[in-house]
Amino acid sequence: MEINIRRINTNDVAALSAIARKTFYDTFTGTCTEQDMHDFLEENYSEAELSKQLQDDETYCFFAEVEGVPVAYLQVKEDYTNFPEVKKWKALELKRIYVLSQYQGKGVAQKLMDFFLSFAAEKKYEAVWLGVWEHNMRAQRFYEKYGFADSGYTHDFPIGSTPQTDKWLWKFL
Repeated sequence: MEINIRRINTNDVAALSAIARKTFYDTFTGTCTEQDMHDFLEENYSEAELSKQLQDDETYCFFAEVEGVPVAYLQVKEDYTNFPEVKKWKALELKRIYVLSQYQGKGVAQKLMDFFLSFAAEKKYEAVWLGVWEHNMRAQRFYEKYGFADSGYTHDFPIGSTPQTDKWLWKFL
């Protein structure tokens, strides 16, 4: 299976919204109320919100495509807002990496992660970091394989009124 990565542009916003909603829902359904999930998806993954993000020159979004069809996406940004401790270094945040369930375990996430780490190295970042839900052990194992370590810091990531906590993981390049 050939996996191609390409930068997402504003013409892709409908496809991005669809894949973002689907993958987030599939990942976190059952961890909050349906109303909280619905509201979160509307607030964070609407076409209007994603259009704003795509127009930000400092936000980079990429699709992983199989036969020209998006099956996963990646969003990165140099953003220290939620984790100021990492500001000691030039650091790039991996904000989102999601793969449609039928493509998980087929090398898509690995291709995106390899791309992300190469992108960060080319841009001369000293560190990369991400937040991962404390109960998502599969994702944590995936990140550990790439050398990410628990920073010891956490942050709240509620879905509506449902409290959840993310661990901050980091990797030094």
